[in-house]
Formats: sequence, structure tokens, C-alpha cells
Amino acid sequence: MQPRSRQQGVAAVEMAFLLLPLIFIVFGITEFGRAFYQYNTVTKATRDAARYLSAQQPGTKNVEATCLVRYGNTTCSGSLLAPYLGSATVTICDWQSCADHLAQGASPVVNLVSVTVSNYQFVSLVPFVTADLSTITFDPIRTVMKANL
Repeated sequence: MQPRSRQQGVAAVEMAFLLLPLIFIVFGITEFGRAFYQYNTVTKATRDAARYLSAQQPGTKNVEATCLVRYGNTTCSGSLLAPYLGSATVTICDWQSCADHLAQGASPVVNLVSVTVSNYQFVSLVPFVTADLSTITFDPIRTVMKANL
């Protein structure tokens, strides 16, 4: 019979020391990936709304465009494209609806339509991993397109 080695169980102790940081790293990467995904989803939604408005008469389809940003369709049906997008502020500007818009004059030659989402917050599913970043408020997400008159 051989005597027991003093090294028995060392691998389990080393694994216990390394497991906690590895779990934090994996969850951190996952949460930042989710944040980028949601940011890209909102950015694409503003592009879709601006593209939709660029083919409409100025100031006529703002409600439908807001639905397009939040729900991905013009009827405001279904679920939100991104969580907490309903509480974000959607602002639509063209030469009729915003006085400080880029167009000049009473009847401009070029109409620029802008769709902006402000105060959109990403809320982490695993707040213990990103303690200081459990709620991230993105800068305003804006898309500007030239509209037909």
C-alpha cells in the first residue's frame, strides 16, 4: 500500500480559485454582447423609420414611424423590438415639425427627416457581474435622411 500524497486535491482547490473569475468574465462578455445587440437593434429601427418617412409627405406619418421604431411595424402591435424601448423618447423632425431643423425657409428645396431615440437604457440581466454598469443609458441614437417633397 502506498502512502497518500500531500498533493491530492490541489487541482480542485486551484479550480475553485479560477472558477469565480472565469464566471465573471463569461457573464461580462455576454452582457456587453447583449448591450451591443440592443444598440444595433435600436439603430436599425431608427433607420427603418427614417426611410419610411422619407417616402411620405412631411408631418403626416409620424405616429406610424414611432410605432416602426418601437415595434418594427406601423400598427404598434406585437412586442417591443428591445426591452425598455417603450420608455425611451422617440423624436421625429422634418422642416414642418421642428423649428430648429436643418431645412431653410418656408418651403425648402431639400427636406431632411431625422428620427432620434433618446434616454434608451440597457438593463443587465446579471447585475452582479457589471455592478456599476447594471443600467447603461445610451447617447441619443439618430438617423437623418433626405426626404422626397
